Amino acid sequence: MLDKVTREDFVPRVGETFRVEEAGVDLVLAEAVDLSVRGGSPGPRRAPFSLLFRGPKQPVLPQRIWALANEAIGGIDIFLVAIGPDADGVRYEAVFN
Repeated sequence: MLDKVTREDFVPRVGETFRVEEAGVDLVLAEAVDLSVRGGSPGPRRAPFSLLFRGPKQPVLPQRIWALANEAIGGIDIFLVAIGPDADGVRYEAVFN
């Protein structure tokens, strides 16, 4: 399934909660970022994008594949990397290319 998802699948979900049941944590999708090179064409492959999530300050989830659940999308396994804290919690990123 991951090879089929696009940024457009997530843009309407910005601001929504994604549950990480195993860790007992809710993450909020903060951004769905287009990583395409300006003027370039993705060709037969999808355009690269990243998802930025925000979670609580504790616990900090280790880098790995996590099963996330969202009402609209359902379940999806995503490799998340903690990219650092901010004033509201911890930020996580998932990159799709």
